[in-house]
Amino acid sequence: MAQRFGGRHSPENSRPSPAVAPPRRPNAWDGKRRSRVGSRSAALFFLPLIFIVKAFRGDPSELVLGLGAAAALALAAWLTREGIHAEEAYDARRVAKRPAIPRKIFGSVLTGAGLFAGSLMGDAGLVYGAVIGLIGAGLHSLAFGLDPLTDKAAEGVDSFQTDRVARAVDEGEKHLLAMREAILRLGDRGLETRVERFAATARTLFRGVESDPGDLTAARKYLGVYLMGARDATVKFADLYARNHDAGARADYEALLTDLETNFASRTQLLLSNDRSDLDVEIGVLRERLLREH
Repeated sequence: MAQRFGGRHSPENSRPSPAVAPPRRPNAWDGKRRSRVGSRSAALFFLPLIFIVKAFRGDPSELVLGLGAAAALALAAWLTREGIHAEEAYDARRVAKRPAIPRKIFGSVLTGAGLFAGSLMGDAGLVYGAVIGLIGAGLHSLAFGLDPLTDKAAEGVDSFQTDRVARAVDEGEKHLLAMREAILRLGDRGLETRVERFAATARTLFRGVESDPGDLTAARKYLGVYLMGARDATVKFADLYARNHDAGARADYEALLTDLETNFASRTQLLLSNDRSDLDVEIGVLRERLLREH
């Protein structure tokens, strides 16, 4: 009679702990929603090709103007794409610093400059060229919007605490990104999904700290030390697994991720429990005051 195999690393025993949320199929690396970096921004990269072709078919002056227009439009397309990524990261957080460089605004300006230079290749003249450039910059801004221009802070939290939380979350995000990049080198969808699931659990803790910056002290080692260790372990595992596909190393790495998920989820739950305790104390104090007033 066939006998069911079981063991420490069997599929039956490799399911996530109940303390860890079950994995969702992410639409983007942040696990929240599909990225808006799609066909509209990708189309911008084809626009410079038009001016490159025209540049090599004209005289030397048109060559200079065409290559300048293509360079400006290519840089505008890259800045726009990066600006959308930065805005999505900003929107996903409850506490965030505004992007240091307004990439989409610069993209609009460069789009206008590129179209102005490109229009001078024909007989448009300076005035019509300037009008075309302004229209192009305006349409770019309407299509992609402006960059976030203010910092995002939790209600009732001062700027000092906001900065502390934003820096800690930024550090944690860098570690998660390094883990993702290391695993992507292997081209293994199973491992990618496994790391994405851990990242989603870690980001749940990030959001909790952003909601209550007072929890940062209790969670700092999770955002820093533990994630740094996870990053280093992921890089070393990826280097080893790329060479020999060691099944034992893979099992140990996945077990490490399971342990990390459990600990991060437990810390998040503990922070929520502490928040509930603080709320109960506040409610009790207010009730006592109301009874005394009556």
